[in-house]
Amino acid sequence: MNDLVSVIMPMYNAEPFVKYAIESVISQSYYNWELLIIDDCSKDNSAKIAKEYAEGDERIYYLKTERSSGSPCIPRNIGILRSSGRYIAFLDSDDVWLPNKLDRQLPLFDDLYTAIVFSNYEKMNEDGERHNRYIKVPAYTTYKQLLKGNVIGCVTAIFDTQKVGKIFFENIGHEDYVFWLAILKQGFIAKSVNSVTALYRVRHQSTSSNKWKTLKWQWNIYVNIEKTGYIKAIYYFCCYAYKAFMKSRK
Repeated sequence: MNDLVSVIMPMYNAEPFVKYAIESVISQSYYNWELLIIDDCSKDNSAKIAKEYAEGDERIYYLKTERSSGSPCIPRNIGILRSSGRYIAFLDSDDVWLPNKLDRQLPLFDDLYTAIVFSNYEKMNEDGERHNRYIKVPAYTTYKQLLKGNVIGCVTAIFDTQKVGKIFFENIGHEDYVFWLAILKQGFIAKSVNSVTALYRVRHQSTSSNKWKTLKWQWNIYVNIEKTGYIKAIYYFCCYAYKAFMKSRK
């Protein structure tokens, strides 16, 4: 396999971290990639760092939003629109890939039904310290299974545009979850590799740490986006809440 992989990296005030994110793409054992860094009008030295890498590697592109959006959705959508690869992967500017990520995941797209490939990942704290906090995911998931709770970490996910086309993020809470549901709702499945391929940085101000807000977002997805009806929404919400509780203990 030698298809081009487009890596989408939204960036905002990531000066302490973005170097490590970019280096983790450069260090991939799979070499046929492009990295699109979309700067959401950073106010620190993030842009300077990203531009230096873009000047030194023709596979790296620096883009910038017209105004700060305050959300990763618009930068990601700009990246998707400008991407050239068959496969699209996502890496936030404060996270890190392990060197064999692409080589481990791409072979799983070898059938007609797999549109997303994801993996286990490991949490690290804001300072990059690792404490063996692993998030393990199922071997595969379908649309109905995913309704019970998101098991696809955005930092690990790759999707195949040849099968599903270019899909764009909605600017709502839990936008990545809605994105995966939109793909799997077409009848595709998501497969995982049984290994860790990425490190996810848990930051104090991250939205994932605001539990009440995320519960409201989840309910909105069931009722207003997926339109499951209230009975099914209650069932799926309970499944989600249980999974979220178990995940928070890791």
